[in-house]
Amino acid sequence: MIDTISRDIPAGEERLRLDVEDGLGVLTLCRPRKLNAWSWESTRQLGLFADRIRFDDSIRVVLLCAEGRAFCAGIDLTAPGGTITGRSGAERVHRTYEGVRWAHERFRNFAGLPQPVVAAVQGYCLGFGFELALMADVRIAADDAVFALPEAQVGVAVDAGGDLRIAREAGAGWAKYLALTGRRVDAATAERLGLLQQVVPRAELAKAAHALATEIAANAPLAVQGIKRGIDAYADAGMAGALDRVAMNAAITLTSEDSREGYGARGEGRRASFEGR
Repeated sequence: MIDTISRDIPAGEERLRLDVEDGLGVLTLCRPRKLNAWSWESTRQLGLFADRIRFDDSIRVVLLCAEGRAFCAGIDLTAPGGTITGRSGAERVHRTYEGVRWAHERFRNFAGLPQPVVAAVQGYCLGFGFELALMADVRIAADDAVFALPEAQVGVAVDAGGDLRIAREAGAGWAKYLALTGRRVDAATAERLGLLQQVVPRAELAKAAHALATEIAANAPLAVQGIKRGIDAYADAGMAGALDRVAMNAAITLTSEDSREGYGARGEGRRASFEGR
C-alpha cells in the first residue's frame, strides 16, 4: 500500500518537482489536471525532496508552489492504495495508525527543514492542501484562494495536524470553527485570522512570492535558520504529543462506517447520515 523502500521517482509519476535557482529551491506540485490532489505517493515524494533539500547549501529558502488553477484540492480518492486493508477491524486500525504516523514523519521533516519555506497559494486549498500550506513558515495567497478543512463532513479526522496549526496561528476557537464546520473561507478572511501573511492579485502571486523568498535568501543563512528553529521551538511546544492523538483519531475515523458513508454520500451528491460507528 505504502512504498517505504524505493528512493526513486519513476518518470511520469511525479507529484512534485524541485528546481534550484539563485539560492531558492522551488518545490512545485505538478499534477494540475488532478488539481494537485494528494496521495500516499505524494507524501513519499515530499519526504524524498525534504531529504534532498536539507543538506543542500545552495538552497537558502524553499518556495512551495503549484501548477494550474488550484494549489491542492485535497486527497486524491482515485489514487492506488488509498484504503488500508486488514484481516480485522483491529488490524485495519493498527495499520492505518502506523501509516498516518509514517506520513507525519515526512511532514515533520518538511516542516522542520532548516531552510524557511514560503508557500504561494492559488485557487482551491482544501483539506490536505490547506494542511500542507500551513506547514510553511510564511504564506502568500492570490485573492482567488479558497481554504477549508472539510474532513468532518465526510466523517474523518483532520489527519495531518492542520487544525493544530490553525490553533497555533489563529487560536483554538478558530481552529474548532473551521474544522468542526468544514466551512470555506476566502483569502481576505484567512489573512485576517493570521493564516496568511500577504494577499495579492492572482496575476502577481508568482512575482510576489519569489520576491519574498529572494529577500529572505539574501540574509545570513545561519541567522535565518536559527530564527526559524527558535520560533518553532516556542510555537510547536506540545505538537508531537498532539499529533500522536491525531494519528489515532485518524486511524479510528478512516476505518469507520461513518467515513464510508461520508465519502459515498459525497460521491453521490447527497447528504450523509452519520451514526457514530
